Amino acid sequence: MIPIISKEYHIKKNQEIEKIIKNRHSVGNKYFAIYTYKNNEASHYRFALSIGKKYGIAVERNKMKRRIREIIKNHNELLINVDYVFVIKPASNILEYKQIEENIIYLLKKEEIRWRKNM
Repeated sequence: MIPIISKEYHIKKNQEIEKIIKNRHSVGNKYFAIYTYKNNEASHYRFALSIGKKYGIAVERNKMKRRIREIIKNHNELLINVDYVFVIKPASNILEYKQIEENIIYLLKKEEIRWRKNM
């Protein structure tokens, strides 16, 4: 059964997102960037999605955010107990779902390896 991601897994406050981006470690490619930050207070991962207006109209941006949330929900075993900010770049609007999933999984694995080395 696929777990449901509750509200406690979302980062909503701009202050928290800015702190993650300021004190970050990032991995990325031409389609996505993932910023991570160790939050000692959380017992689980948290995430936020960032997508600019250059990506496309609101319908397209919302569709991409739904897809990313679904990928996170399906592959939450790849997420360790840190805060994530997923930045969706405009170039990613040409990708199909499977390509989006492959890119996100690749970046998450790359980031997980880095965090495991530093723990």
